[in-house]
Amino acid sequence: MGNLNRFVLISLLLTSLSCRQEPPKSKAIDLADMDKSYSPATDFDNYANGGWKKRFPIPDEKSRFGSFDLLADTGEVQVQKLIIDIASKKQEPGSIALKIADFYNTGMDTAKIEADGLAPVQPLFDEIEGIQNKEDVLKVVADLQTKGIRPLYSIFSDADQKNSEMVVAYLYQGGLGMPDRDYYMNDDERSRSVQAAYEEHLRKVFALAGSDEVTSKTDASVVYSLEKRLASKSMTKLEQRDPHKIYHKINLEGLQKISPEIDWSSQFQSLGLANPGDFIVGQPDFFAELGKMLKEVSVDDWKIYLKWQVLRSTSSYLSTAFVNQNFDFFGKTLTGQMAQRPRWKRVQEATDNALSEAIGQLYVKKYFPAESKKRMVELVENLRISLGERIKQLAWMSDETKAKALEKLDAITVKVGYPDKWRDYSSLEVSTDSYLTNVLRASQFDFNFMISKVNKPVDRFEWQMPPQQVNAYYNPTMNEIVFPAAILQPPFFYVDADDAVNYGAIGVVIGHEMTHGFDDQGCQYDKVGNLSNWWTDNDAKLFAERTKVLANQFNNYTVLDTLKANGELCLGENIADLGGLNVAYGAMKKASTGNEQPIDGFTPDQRFFLAYAHLWAQNIRDKEIIRRTKEDPHSLGRFRVLGPLRNMPEFYKAFDAKEGDYMYLKEADRAVIW
Repeated sequence: MGNLNRFVLISLLLTSLSCRQEPPKSKAIDLADMDKSYSPATDFDNYANGGWKKRFPIPDEKSRFGSFDLLADTGEVQVQKLIIDIASKKQEPGSIALKIADFYNTGMDTAKIEADGLAPVQPLFDEIEGIQNKEDVLKVVADLQTKGIRPLYSIFSDADQKNSEMVVAYLYQGGLGMPDRDYYMNDDERSRSVQAAYEEHLRKVFALAGSDEVTSKTDASVVYSLEKRLASKSMTKLEQRDPHKIYHKINLEGLQKISPEIDWSSQFQSLGLANPGDFIVGQPDFFAELGKMLKEVSVDDWKIYLKWQVLRSTSSYLSTAFVNQNFDFFGKTLTGQMAQRPRWKRVQEATDNALSEAIGQLYVKKYFPAESKKRMVELVENLRISLGERIKQLAWMSDETKAKALEKLDAITVKVGYPDKWRDYSSLEVSTDSYLTNVLRASQFDFNFMISKVNKPVDRFEWQMPPQQVNAYYNPTMNEIVFPAAILQPPFFYVDADDAVNYGAIGVVIGHEMTHGFDDQGCQYDKVGNLSNWWTDNDAKLFAERTKVLANQFNNYTVLDTLKANGELCLGENIADLGGLNVAYGAMKKASTGNEQPIDGFTPDQRFFLAYAHLWAQNIRDKEIIRRTKEDPHSLGRFRVLGPLRNMPEFYKAFDAKEGDYMYLKEADRAVIW
């Protein structure tokens, strides 16, 4: 919330709470999920998940639907019950419950939202219209930053990657309307089509805001031209995967030299950070270009750009015409989504974003049993032992590097379920005057909370995800793995299932997050979370050679037509998937010793791999395949099944895969890393 943690969190999934079809089944291995017309040695994804894919087509309101989305849907309905119960009752003045109720109810009051029109955003327009010079442009840029609208660049606070005990400010490239710089810079037919659609979207939004046809077209062209120039000096997602490339520690004087056209002292003061001290600039070339643009672009053009930034950030909370136009481009055009999510889901998501830990506290109390946390902690420790044993047995790694890897493994902190210390929302103002106003207040509340951490010790009790989110993450600067309560349900975690299933599901998730500490990014951080080299030169070379094998494998997967997967962009997640499988399999074999009888005709090994594959059962639209291949560091669900398993001899043995079968790779072609 409010923290652009672009490189610190390495999460298992990129998913949000969404629509619900039916609750997840408690049956661990369900034959109805499978399609035995496929050979497991030929296509294990469809063998394990073909039945599920047929039974769960993509809802119109989604661009992708997988088994974990199904769980997220259940979590969404659980949260809905909590919020509806609160919103339907009279609450005490000043209480958290009243804040939740008022936020949700103003979002659901569509009659008032339609009647208000652009009134809630008019103060921001007036502020922009009052700009007289370049200094005013920067004052407005800073003010919008504090309200969660991020023109030109992004600012956030996080642990200093080379001094992980302290929080510092980070300045990062930004200011684009489309999701990534490649949308502007690529020149293939698909990209040109999206670019044209985006310019048309800009024109339509300006028209909705009151501009005539000629002006709206001109303004759209101005915005697109400015954003494309920003994009031209932005780093690619692949470049940003190297933490050293985005770590440039300087002070105000240093930043002033990079972009002398900007009064950075005044800018920081306007942001509420009068004394920023030393801070991190992610992309110096971007900020050098930004300075040149401030000098060269007219004040009138900046006013048009800032008005667009306001409209882009607020359209989802305005009248129906703006909401629909926003969905038309960002939903239909970019992802292939056919229908909008029902309003209650969108409003609930906004409420959840604004008061996430307050709602999370209620969620945990109602839905998270203590037994789940206890069993999860036990599983984590078993996985830690398994990974340690694998590290000790690595033939390619020196004893010197192994010792440091084991130290890092032992130092990993584990958080399960929910924070020990909940966030205080008492100073967040929520009222019944306007839905958008509440959204902006919540954004400013988050911004103030974020900026207040700068130049203070890291709070190691803080969580970056609320308990009700179906996800998990590894944070390298904290060297911690975190499992929110909502993920500890089927198909990830079964209270009554056999060990093979739980190790194949939540066990792999645990192993995945642990392995992130040793993927191509995580391995660059030491046991206390500092960006430092703890490898011998030869070990680093051997590691790079082995990870390159995995990257090349994924580069050869065709995801759609002639479009290939991006093995380098997804390398960290693919290393974690493969490592997680190996670590969890080793732990499972120990746990199931003496209890190796088949269940429902499947051996423990087979059940382990079926449980893993079911995590990634997924249907996805073509446009979403294209979008995720361009933006997402996670591989598509199908290849999260096929890719890692093709490197595991244990899988070959379990399902009788032999040379010549698609699921079988010759030993020389396999990726063997952790």
